[in-house]
Amino acid sequence: MIEFKHVSKVYQKQSTKLVANDDVNFIIPNGQIFGLIGFSGAGKSTLVRLLAGLEVPTSGEILIDNVNLHELRGKALRQKRQKIGMIFQHFNLLWSRTVIQNVMLPLEIAGVPKAKRTQRALELLELVGLADKTTAYPVELSGGQKQRVGIARALANKPDILISDEATSALDPETTNEILDLLVDINRRLELTILLITHEMHAVAKACQKVAVMQVGKIVERGRVSDVFKHPQQAITKQFVNEEFHDNFNTSDLELAARTDLAKGQIVRLTFHGTQASLPIVSDVIQQFTQLTVNIFQGSIKQTRDGAIGMLDLELIGSDTEVTKVLDYLATKDVESEVLKDDGHHRN
Repeated sequence: MIEFKHVSKVYQKQSTKLVANDDVNFIIPNGQIFGLIGFSGAGKSTLVRLLAGLEVPTSGEILIDNVNLHELRGKALRQKRQKIGMIFQHFNLLWSRTVIQNVMLPLEIAGVPKAKRTQRALELLELVGLADKTTAYPVELSGGQKQRVGIARALANKPDILISDEATSALDPETTNEILDLLVDINRRLELTILLITHEMHAVAKACQKVAVMQVGKIVERGRVSDVFKHPQQAITKQFVNEEFHDNFNTSDLELAARTDLAKGQIVRLTFHGTQASLPIVSDVIQQFTQLTVNIFQGSIKQTRDGAIGMLDLELIGSDTEVTKVLDYLATKDVESEVLKDDGHHRN
């Protein structure tokens, strides 16, 4: 288990203090993929350096299986750091070395005999799907293949913890999904704890069980991914969730706002969970409430580790009584609804 306990990191520059991390608290259970999401400057990279033992917190503790990482010294610290693997955004491969030589590098530094490090590298290249690329050089690989080499290298010393620091940010959407699927598979096979650092909610939804949202050095929200998607509390979390649901459309926020302003009825957002996402809810509403006109603004379904989550924005044109009946009907189906535009009538 990884535990951040009141962790703060302050950089002193002459008379100026820069607070990179401010009283950070969260727990990552063993064997879980945990997402840490935030925009640039949120403090994510500083937390990575602290967890990797590259820097020391100004205050607080980072415990790995109840051992304070920053109380370790010398050989004990080096051994603990060897059990933390890192995957980087820009791969950080040595261009003069072949694929297998890149994977063997951490083992070479650790003094592992050549025969053993070769065997281990071959096993890892098989795991990441690059068994046929052992003698290739990085320049001959695609971006996704380079990242697979980076993952294999990060696993060389049989780490207990794998840190993925924006590992998919430089990849196209299809390759991103492949790398995320690979991380989920590695997590399942090796029962490895993975900390996924990202600014992409898609990566969190696809790979993670829990997530913490970071802003200006603080953890502002955390919980199960499905709960955070369904009930985002903070403005930044709502922004991440909305961007993830809207990325399937060509509708900008300004265009959507303009359409909403021109709407004649009430705009209602429906949230579906699990099997609800495949039910004909809108069709049922149209058939049962014939005095109401229903227009679909936009909708999307996203898959998370806990199942599907769907979001649908509807315009309901009709009397307040009919709209209330619809909202009550949706509640009986366990479909959550939120009135986005009430046209002067405020309803919970």
